[in-house]
Amino acid sequence: MKTFLLVPTAEGVGLTSACLGMMQAFDCIGIKANFLKPFAQEKNNNISRTSALIAHLYQRPQVQPISYEKTNHMVSIGEMDELLEEVISLHRQVSTDHEIMLIEGLVPNSNQSYTSQLNVALAQALDARVILISTADLNQPERTAETVDSYLHPFGGANSARTAGVLFMRSKGLPANTAPIPVVTDQSLRLTQHINEFTTALQKCSPLLGSTQLPIIGLVPFSSTLSVPRTLDIARTIQAQWINQGHAEQRRVQHSTLVSSHIEHELKQLIAGELLVTSSDRSDVILASSVATLSGVPLAGVVLADHQHHTHPTLHDFVQHAYKAGLPVMSTALSSFQAMQQIQNMANEIPVDDIERATQVTRFVSSHIDFDWLKQECQIQNTPRLSPSAFRHELVQKSIAAKKRIVLPEGAEPRTIQAAVICQTRGIAQCVLLAKPEEVQEVAKARNIHLPTDLEIIDPDSIRQNYVAPMVERRKGKLNELQANAQLQDTVVLGTMMLALDEVDGLVSGAIHTTANTVRPAFQLIKTAPEYSLVSSVFFMLLPDEVYVYGDCAINPDPTAEELAEIAIQSADSALAFGIAPRIAMISYSTGDSGTGADVDKVRQATQIAQQRRPDLLIDGPLQYDAASVESVGKQKAPDSKVAGQANVFIFPDLNTGNTTYKAVQRAANVVSVGPMLQGLNKPVNDLSRGALVDDIVFTIALTAIQATQG
Repeated sequence: MKTFLLVPTAEGVGLTSACLGMMQAFDCIGIKANFLKPFAQEKNNNISRTSALIAHLYQRPQVQPISYEKTNHMVSIGEMDELLEEVISLHRQVSTDHEIMLIEGLVPNSNQSYTSQLNVALAQALDARVILISTADLNQPERTAETVDSYLHPFGGANSARTAGVLFMRSKGLPANTAPIPVVTDQSLRLTQHINEFTTALQKCSPLLGSTQLPIIGLVPFSSTLSVPRTLDIARTIQAQWINQGHAEQRRVQHSTLVSSHIEHELKQLIAGELLVTSSDRSDVILASSVATLSGVPLAGVVLADHQHHTHPTLHDFVQHAYKAGLPVMSTALSSFQAMQQIQNMANEIPVDDIERATQVTRFVSSHIDFDWLKQECQIQNTPRLSPSAFRHELVQKSIAAKKRIVLPEGAEPRTIQAAVICQTRGIAQCVLLAKPEEVQEVAKARNIHLPTDLEIIDPDSIRQNYVAPMVERRKGKLNELQANAQLQDTVVLGTMMLALDEVDGLVSGAIHTTANTVRPAFQLIKTAPEYSLVSSVFFMLLPDEVYVYGDCAINPDPTAEELAEIAIQSADSALAFGIAPRIAMISYSTGDSGTGADVDKVRQATQIAQQRRPDLLIDGPLQYDAASVESVGKQKAPDSKVAGQANVFIFPDLNTGNTTYKAVQRAANVVSVGPMLQGLNKPVNDLSRGALVDDIVFTIALTAIQATQG
């Protein structure tokens, strides 16, 4: 096991973000890391925000840091060794079964003169390599180099074997267009050219900085788009009471405006992410905000200041439709000016319960870290395990390399538009939105989404007639031109015809359509691949330390033994396509020969058929779920099996079992699932959940792009 001590050079350098980003980076290369904050640095606060976020994001065991009061006392009476012994004990508690430990060093501050001394002692006691966390200003390389040199001096300087590298956070002096939109995908954004140029400037002052001896692990730009609080956080800051909480947990405050003049002069401020702060007697502001909300503009909310002025209760009753649509409205005793001051002076820290922001910050920082350096430090050549982060990272990288064109029939749906913009901007896929351009532009304007110039938007009315004759030909004897034209009014059918004629490489739908609406046209127009007789589905279940494949949980209600065998083979090939070496368990209520009955006999027969058709695959069954997934149970119930206890592809006997199991695992264990991904079709078509998040749509588009390379 290897230990890294992350040492900050000052307050506000982004230490929490750096710790989260390093955890994610190690996870992306398949290295299981854990985190320890040894010392609390605030009075009467022994809860570590970073530890809490890591426990939630990675489900790694955490311990409470040694209290501020105890640390001060033990240092003051000269019991440094006893203090470090306690740190070593904490380290051992959380390091079991982990390959890397990240230790959060103390932040320099005026109240604790011993922080540098204790950081040095920590590095020695834990035999840790030091990663310096600092800020960088590309326009002032001399000052940056001086800061790095001065903070590395106590550890032996830049040429010491103890020092590992420097991670520059919140870097200034980068061109504005290099700070990207919030990252919802695991993708490399490393600024190699800027690092090389900055290194040249730094080495004029500090020759080793940026060299192999003291590498720059990452140059992370400052991103204001990742520093935005939720409306909920604003309410907590100004101690407001809710008139209507609405979507306060989801809305982000991109900008705040003090509304003091007539509302007609402020209408330009009624845009997505805007927080309006005004006096409690301004009923016109509430009315205008309600109109904007009902027009599809997701305002961050309204702050009604100064309790001595009250809006009439009937006004709030009058705008109930806007409130039900999610408009957050709060009331505070502060004056408008005082409320604005507190909002503008809010701390930039990530709240413990803001998992969305923590996730985005984590991925953003990770995407700027040098993975090659990490692999070299850990002395690994290949990914030893496919963690959820590694799976997502590989998914995005493969989709970028695939360069496929994906049609999105629900082209005016807001989540779909946002996902398409992300995919287009990041090169994950060339997206085609089927919708009237003016509708897409209206949604984008309301939600403050910038549409890339190369994003394709096709008006269905302008191309529909092109597909009438080909559709009649494909469904000869089943459709005439009139019927084909009627069916092509459905953009899912239209998109499926584009796919059938090779004008696009894949299709993703389902954000507002049912599974049947998405899948039926594919069955009729795309049909199954030559080697298969049916279409099935898999979910990729992103467990904390491994990715499982579940099939079939969405399509086939009660497959026969032959069909079940085919589902197993399809699922194994899907696993292989996404970098998972399949160990396939055919699930039943009985393990081996211990049970009888039609249901278990079907699974036994399916296992034999699959083994005969694909002797190259590790397939075993029937296996109970615990015998397939838990090593100790597998050894007991099926000691000779090469799959029992270590399965990663689970084939369920019917839809009832599969769908119930996937939902139970997803909810009970808080597991992210990607899918369902359809398999067995001639061309890739994938269905979304109607509750899909933007992130889900992005990953499904990436899945579809990769599937398109398999044909």
